[in-house]
Amino acid sequence: MIEFNDLKEIVFLIEKQYGYDFSDYSRASMLRRINRFMEISNMGSVVDLKYELINNSVNFNTFLNEIVVNVSEFFRDPSFFKSLKTNVFPYLESYPKINIWSAGCSFGEETYSLAILLKELDLLHKSRLYATDISSNAIEKSKKGIYSNKSFKEYSNNYFSCGGKESLNEYFISDGKKSIINSDLKKEILFTRHNLVADGVFKECQLILCRNVLIYFNEDLQDKVLNLFYDSLPIHGFLALGKKETLRFSSVFDKFKEIDSTEKIYQKIK
Repeated sequence: MIEFNDLKEIVFLIEKQYGYDFSDYSRASMLRRINRFMEISNMGSVVDLKYELINNSVNFNTFLNEIVVNVSEFFRDPSFFKSLKTNVFPYLESYPKINIWSAGCSFGEETYSLAILLKELDLLHKSRLYATDISSNAIEKSKKGIYSNKSFKEYSNNYFSCGGKESLNEYFISDGKKSIINSDLKKEILFTRHNLVADGVFKECQLILCRNVLIYFNEDLQDKVLNLFYDSLPIHGFLALGKKETLRFSSVFDKFKEIDSTEKIYQKIK
């Protein structure tokens, strides 16, 4: 297992070897996740970890998938999706084309949830969803859109709680054990890799969602990413964060107005 005093050296090695800069990630989160990777990989020391990182680049994606956080579900926090339907989508209806960026999309559940709501509001045909994540593994799983049926009761409850109009099963093809998202929902979604830490503006979008990602960054990196989102939004564009995240202490705080203080939805005003 590694300690805090080993972390700086590991982070430097990762950036030098692979180009990923984790220096501004939360130290506690990084330490916890690296130690978890070492435990499941039967590594006993920091020397073992360094050897693996330097000499086994093929397995780096496995390491990366443990370091980044991939936690999601369909219609997670139904009250958030209800707020989008009430406060954001009616405004976006007036646009001839709607661009939406789901940053840190994990395994695609949030992005497909958005696609379902847009379809029910008759907006999907003029929408383009850009779903990005640092993890290539997450992107590949998202593209496939295949999910276990184990949690579908919970997903259905979430869906109806945010005002869903159909049965959630209508949007999937199931074999009894797993379900695959209908192909017509995939047509307007582009899944691609993007590193919020190192990469620039992805696309000008009228709505950006980045929920429960910033909590793993330190304050400087949070501010950097929030400025990236600011640059990616037009005037009157919307930004949605996680419930434990805020613009309050960022350098762009006064450039947004709060649309929903509980669901952390903001609108760019200057």
